[in-house]
Amino acid sequence: QVQLVESGGGLVQAGGSLRLSCAASGIIFSINAMNWYRQTPGKQRELVAGTTSGGSTNYADSVKGRFTISRDNAKKTVYLQMNNLKPEDTAVYYCNADAYTPRGYLEVWGQGTLVTVSS
Repeated sequence: QVQLVESGGGLVQAGGSLRLSCAASGIIFSINAMNWYRQTPGKQRELVAGTTSGGSTNYADSVKGRFTISRDNAKKTVYLQMNNLKPEDTAVYYCNADAYTPRGYLEVWGQGTLVTVSS
């Protein structure tokens, strides 16, 4: 069974930093895209940042210049470094990956980690 486990969420003051991690486990041959999404109550889940196995990255306009996504393919882990956090960054952050497994390609989601930014 393929799983994604996030960590690193918490409470931080505005202007502070947090680093989220997401590790994949299970029988995985390879992982293509790894992404971070976030969701607040009453809103749709939105893409925050994404990275491909080749190292390409993309970001939501709202986080450009403040957030950095990176990955360690050997560890099957993706990170999200979040700097200069703002109260509007408060959300549950979810990790997402496109994994190639014995069952074929699967889209896998983590359970989410809460980030709260106080003003």
